[in-house]
Amino acid sequence: MLMAATTTQASAAFSPVVAGGEPPPDAQIMLRVKAGDQSAFDYLVQKYRRPIVSFMYRMARNASAAEDLAQEVFLRVYRSRESYEASAKFTTWLYRIATNLAVNHARDTRHERPEVTVSLDEPDEETGNTFEVPDGNLNAEQLMVRRERMLAIRRKVDALPQQQRLAVIMHKYQQMDYKQIAEVLKRSESATKSLLFRAYETLREQLREYL
Repeated sequence: MLMAATTTQASAAFSPVVAGGEPPPDAQIMLRVKAGDQSAFDYLVQKYRRPIVSFMYRMARNASAAEDLAQEVFLRVYRSRESYEASAKFTTWLYRIATNLAVNHARDTRHERPEVTVSLDEPDEETGNTFEVPDGNLNAEQLMVRRERMLAIRRKVDALPQQQRLAVIMHKYQQMDYKQIAEVLKRSESATKSLLFRAYETLREQLREYL
C-alpha cells in the first residue's frame, strides 16, 4: 500500500530545509514530486497522513473507511502530479481532493451510515484526555456527562447540511481559516463565514443544554 510504504527511512531521504533553516512551502515540495522526486512525495504523505485520516473519519465515522479514503487521496495526489500547478496552497488542493472523495463516499453509503459512538480510548476533542485515563478533577458522573456531551455534539454535527458540516469540520477540527475553507469549497470568503455562522448557530441552539 502507498502509505504503508512511507517509512521513517524514506522521509529521512528528503530534507525539506532551505537557506536560513526554513522549510520550503509544500507547493514547492509538490513541484519536486512533479519532477519525479519520490522522497518528496513520501515526505508529504508522512506530514499529512494523520490530518487526512482524521478528516475522513469525521466524515465517514468508520475507521477502516477513513484509512481507505485517505489512501485514495494520496493515490490521486500522486496520479495528478504531472498536471499539478502551484497556483494555490498545497493544502487547499489536497483538501479539495479529500472533500470530493468524502462527499462521494457519503452519497454512496448514505443508507449504511454507522451509529455515532464515542470510544473509551478516544480523546476528548477539547481536553485531549481519554475516558480510560480520566481527568483527575472529574468524578464518574462528570465523566459520563462529558461523554454524553461529545456524543451529542457528533450527532448534531453529522446532521448538519453537507456544506455546513464540511465547513465546521475544516474550521474546528482541522484548524483551517475562512480563506482556505472558502478556497476548498469554492465559495467566497463572506459566503463561507455566513455558512459557518449558520452552522454554529444551529449547533448552539440544539446543544444548549450541554453549553
